[in-house]
Amino acid sequence: MRVNQICRIRLDEQSVIRRSPEIEAERRVAIADLQESNVFEPLIPLAHEPDGPVGLRLMIEDDRLGFLIEDQSGAALGRFSISLKPFRRLVKEYFLICESYFAALRSPEPERLQAIDMGRRGVHDEGARLLKARLEGLARIDMSTARRLFTLLSILHLRPNTLKA
Repeated sequence: MRVNQICRIRLDEQSVIRRSPEIEAERRVAIADLQESNVFEPLIPLAHEPDGPVGLRLMIEDDRLGFLIEDQSGAALGRFSISLKPFRRLVKEYFLICESYFAALRSPEPERLQAIDMGRRGVHDEGARLLKARLEGLARIDMSTARRLFTLLSILHLRPNTLKA
């Protein structure tokens, strides 16, 4: 039986900077949405075939995004990584738009919020498509999973001064 779902997702918090409450909310929502529904099929050889869905730990390793696949008990099954360089521009754009979006949430102009949200969704979709392409041959994911993983990749990729707290 080939695995096709994530049952647990964790972020390597060792390299994470202090995040704003809004970014923390984005992280919580992305993880909750992923745990509720996702498609994730590792295409790399695994140490053994797990009995069911897998755990996934995401981490930053020398300008790469590491994926550690674990069985339900937390034992490592396999790992791979992808370069973060192709994502730099998109992550920066995404958080600039997020910053505008969070500010617009506090303003009484709904049309401004809608315009910003459309831009945010566009960058988010572009990041998800890039992530899907970069994972080709490593893992099969659907677009919804790619969008949520892009959110988490972006949060892990945050550096001081990337987003005002």
